[in-house]
Amino acid sequence: MHRRNLSILALAVLVSAAAGTPLHRSAKVAVAPGSIEGTISYTGTPPKMRPIDMAKEPTCAKQHATPVMTESVDARPGNTLADVVVYVSAGDQGPAATQTVVYDQKGCQYVPHITALEVNQPMEIFNHDQTSHNIHPMSKTNPEWNKSQPPGTPPLHVTYAKPEFIPVKCNVHLWMHGYFVVLNISHSSVSNDNGKFSLKGLPPGKYTLTAWQEKFGTQTQEVTVGSGATAKADFTFKAVQY
Repeated sequence: MHRRNLSILALAVLVSAAAGTPLHRSAKVAVAPGSIEGTISYTGTPPKMRPIDMAKEPTCAKQHATPVMTESVDARPGNTLADVVVYVSAGDQGPAATQTVVYDQKGCQYVPHITALEVNQPMEIFNHDQTSHNIHPMSKTNPEWNKSQPPGTPPLHVTYAKPEFIPVKCNVHLWMHGYFVVLNISHSSVSNDNGKFSLKGLPPGKYTLTAWQEKFGTQTQEVTVGSGATAKADFTFKAVQY
């Protein structure tokens, strides 16, 4: 073969080999999950919560050094709100939750007042009081049920197949109220005693975030989460009398 042809052939082999090396391939960019954090606050004057008279149930009354207040609006110092459910209402992705949610009846109160769980996520309902409770989740989309739970009995095992905001009451102690917030998403949080919430383990991307308060309604906002970053999302509700 002519020397010039050999040179061209050798050059072609080198170019072909170089194209297949890692140096010429698209580099993979490491992607880390991010999070969203924020504070729930309010403007205006929230309705005053009323003290609950538990005199008819002395075993519960003696568990509270001061009277328990109604809980439909849990206003905290600094104009913050506890018990507000915050969840990713669009763009969510993630594995289904498998851990069991615990809902307790203690001191003739629901603890926590509001719990958020996923569709089909297992929940156990306990009675740690010395009196019977009759727990009644008033669902409309899911089947409604009403069960007595005497003291010392095993926990009730519950799942919900459809998303729904379910008010819960006790037919024995009429002051007992709470909520099961059943969601078809993987990321939710309930604001704490300082009005703070946190959603972790979110892949980078754009999300719609919704905050729900049982008396003040809902608010939404768009949030962008970067790789390994924490996005900020605060909500402010207008307090209304009712």
